[in-house]
Amino acid sequence: MERKLLLCPQCRTPLATEAALRPPSFPFCSTRCRQVDLGRWFAEDYVLPEPIKPDDHEAIEAVIAAQQGEG
Repeated sequence: MERKLLLCPQCRTPLATEAALRPPSFPFCSTRCRQVDLGRWFAEDYVLPEPIKPDDHEAIEAVIAAQQGEG
């Protein structure tokens, strides 16, 4: 089985892929990283250029890849 590396969206710390080992703040590595991300949303540092439709799989995959540092 192929294991995918999960990274914290803020600090890029590797995270456990097994659900039982993930931190309570998942997908972030810590409460601090979660709060930093929330603050950036409130400060409008992050914006969506246009709404993504649920059936737009390419756009959804691009967002996920960018969050994991692949895009």
